[in-house]
Amino acid sequence: MINRQSLQLLMVVLAAASLLLSGCSSKAPKQGVGSLPPAGMQTRPDRDGPPLHQIDVSKIPDAVPTPHNGPYKASPYQVFGVRYVPMQDGRNYRETGLASWYGTKFHGQLTANGEAYDLYGMTAAHKTLPLPSYVRVTNLDNGRQIIVRVNDRGPFHSNRIIDLSYAGAKKLGFAESGTARVRVEGIDPVAWQRENRGAPTQRQVARAPAPAPVAVSSGQNLYLQAGAFASPQAAEQLRQRLQSMVQASVFVSPTQGDAQTLHRVRLGPINSQAEAEQLIEALRLANLGTPVLVTRN
Repeated sequence: MINRQSLQLLMVVLAAASLLLSGCSSKAPKQGVGSLPPAGMQTRPDRDGPPLHQIDVSKIPDAVPTPHNGPYKASPYQVFGVRYVPMQDGRNYRETGLASWYGTKFHGQLTANGEAYDLYGMTAAHKTLPLPSYVRVTNLDNGRQIIVRVNDRGPFHSNRIIDLSYAGAKKLGFAESGTARVRVEGIDPVAWQRENRGAPTQRQVARAPAPAPVAVSSGQNLYLQAGAFASPQAAEQLRQRLQSMVQASVFVSPTQGDAQTLHRVRLGPINSQAEAEQLIEALRLANLGTPVLVTRN
């Protein structure tokens, strides 16, 4: 039989063990969905900051303005007791003010648009622009410009008008200082694509009839062309986005035409009709238009 003194001692030991276990479990941070931190990156520290793993951000292409065919996220919301009413159309947005940036503390966390935040991506957070949207950001102190995709909400303190990714701030030259005076200008993706000789415009895609079944014969050297750009940076941005979505090889094929070089983004080679239809459907669901079946030359 356990006497009263032994029972009290047992209860003390069990309580201490319970506290120890709960303390250990509280130290394990909850990783964001889709988080793939680069090697050596410190994720979710107590303080936000730059990554330990540094890369040359000058090689990271700007975001490519892409027409959005689905619904925008522009519903009113409330943060810290303040109600925000997002605008329904950000193409004519213009504002000058302070920009800041966010980094390792949020890397891998879900943005307000439901995407995993990548501090090396060319993205931004804004309080009232529709999600997603595209803006050109100019550092008024040095003249540097970037194009970013707005997919998150913030910043919610001080008088800052936009929160850039770490890569965006680094390319604009203010990652070390923390803030910069900037001009933010909305971009019309349809007009941008037309000016840069990109993929079919949103209006053209909406009017286009459903593509006929793809006929792929064995022995043919066939590829899918997702777009053609005058800008090599725009082509590379699309190539990287497509390569993260599909297992097929995605490459940029330059060609000379109309006194300038076009950078064609292609997938393949295509080995079967099922593969072609699967790739076409993947691009359609990603609002990247309908690729064209071509022979490589």
